[in-house]
Amino acid sequence: MKPSDFIHPEDAAALRQMESIPGFSALVKKVLAIGIETLQYGVNMASTIRLSEKQLPHIYKRLPPICEKMGIAEPEFYLKMDPIPNAWTMGDTRIYITVTSSLVEMMSDEELDAIIAHECGHIMCRHVLYHTVAQWLSSGIASLGILGTLAVPIQYALLYWYRKSELSADRAASIITTPDVVASTMARLSGGPKSLTSQIDMREWAKQADEYDKIQNSGLWNKALQMAVIMGLDHPFSAVRVREILKWSESEQYNMIKNGKFQIEAPEGICPHCGNSIDKDWKFCRNCGHEL
Repeated sequence: MKPSDFIHPEDAAALRQMESIPGFSALVKKVLAIGIETLQYGVNMASTIRLSEKQLPHIYKRLPPICEKMGIAEPEFYLKMDPIPNAWTMGDTRIYITVTSSLVEMMSDEELDAIIAHECGHIMCRHVLYHTVAQWLSSGIASLGILGTLAVPIQYALLYWYRKSELSADRAASIITTPDVVASTMARLSGGPKSLTSQIDMREWAKQADEYDKIQNSGLWNKALQMAVIMGLDHPFSAVRVREILKWSESEQYNMIKNGKFQIEAPEGICPHCGNSIDKDWKFCRNCGHEL
């Protein structure tokens, strides 16, 4: 399986737009040059518990089979004692996944697998470097000096792409588990106990995202207000994520992936990797660079 088999088209489009921004490459190099990765890795190492076959193996053992199925190298795996359920993946040369104790406690085994697979999806799609940069910019732009002011528009572009990248990682999680499990996980992360979330009609919840779109698109002022709310977020709203994953579960692409046919034949004139228009004479897609 390859990222191009499942990546969300809005993720691919946002990534291309972000990388085309003048100064983007310079900013990424600046963040890496000042040692952010080493700093974050060191803090994580000192403040969390590294999971292994000898350390809390009942949690650790959930990671290797997922990595094997996805065909990625196994990242380091950590547990953070924290009452807030959360999980994240950081690093570039040394990639690691961290989950919180409350997340492990509240999730069922299949929901925990979905979350781990989601984080592995970020690794597979090579999201982690830019996620690391986005998180650092969100927490410490001032530390970048004069480049900090120039970084503000890049920060918002990064966060926009970050939100779209979550849709691709949700797809990865649904391949390892199921779309219904991913939707259930969204309900749990929204704060619901299992006694309630197990009774939620996920498709009815997904319809709320359609209603939200109607509000957002009901005029320039409403659109501007909604943009002001979401532009600083690094994750899409839960109802939007549920709608997107359930919609994908009904697609030919998802069904072929689940049946072991990872590549689907795109319509003539459409790139099978990124979904953008192509010329019949192209040997490589000029949008995403993949061979045609």
